[in-house]
Amino acid sequence: MRGSGMTDVVSIREVGPRDGLQNEDPVPAEAKVQLLDALSGTGVRRIEAVSFVHPKAIPQMADADEVWAAATKAPGVRYSALVPNSRGTQRALAAGFTEIEVVVSASDTHNRKNLNRSTAESLDDITALIQAGHKAGASVEVIVATSFGCPYEGDVDPRRVAGIVERVLADGADRVAFGDTTGMATPRRVRELLDVVPREAPILLHFHNTRGTGLANILTALELGVREFDASIGGLGGCPYAPGASGNVATEEVVHMLHDMGVDTGIDLDALLEAAALAERIVGRTLPSGVLRAGPRTRLTPVH
Repeated sequence: MRGSGMTDVVSIREVGPRDGLQNEDPVPAEAKVQLLDALSGTGVRRIEAVSFVHPKAIPQMADADEVWAAATKAPGVRYSALVPNSRGTQRALAAGFTEIEVVVSASDTHNRKNLNRSTAESLDDITALIQAGHKAGASVEVIVATSFGCPYEGDVDPRRVAGIVERVLADGADRVAFGDTTGMATPRRVRELLDVVPREAPILLHFHNTRGTGLANILTALELGVREFDASIGGLGGCPYAPGASGNVATEEVVHMLHDMGVDTGIDLDALLEAAALAERIVGRTLPSGVLRAGPRTRLTPVH
């Protein structure tokens, strides 16, 4: 939906259990389940739970089947799984997922680093993957990584991204997401991309705060009518194939900003902060979330 006005309802997909934890030292399956269950109780309505990738590629996700089998499936929460290929798709479908995601990079170099094939080759694979998902009754989201820039190639022409979107929509993709894989997006580049990409299917934006522009990018996208965003508890995450690309936007920072603007997310900020503190304990390091450190702006300091 295009427009200059602010939307009053925003949907946030929590990606910490997958995108976040895949960039940490491996944590036990029971800790992953604990985090998933905590997030399911915050009011968030979409969670990216696991990814079905080869253990040699992402060992942190080697226990995806175990984690998903043990997790509580909360009513009203939609859970999705990331898949790299047809084999991963079959594993996700067998595990009972009805929403799957697949990634292709707009940058050919990043796609080869990430998936060991060209962008064009990945798009051919995605065609078959969409068909397989639909045959099993699952929806398929295509995530276009490096939509706002590539750490190897630099700027990515928005028209190249638009061409990829046109292809996957023609192949039947149910929704499209745009990944700021290494935190290269700025408000200017958000506008440039949204001005040219097709908007026939629902779209979602995935920003990193690597260079401090995450919330500004979300605000810009909101002004342009986007209402779906990814965020990661505590600011967990990054890209294992792009050194220095740490830092998804923290879910609690996004929710804190939106609620103060009068934008409804349906998420309980206090419960979210408890989940962020849990995530910090699980990974054993200080997470970058400012709201986790300072608390919400309504938290007052006692006068002594």
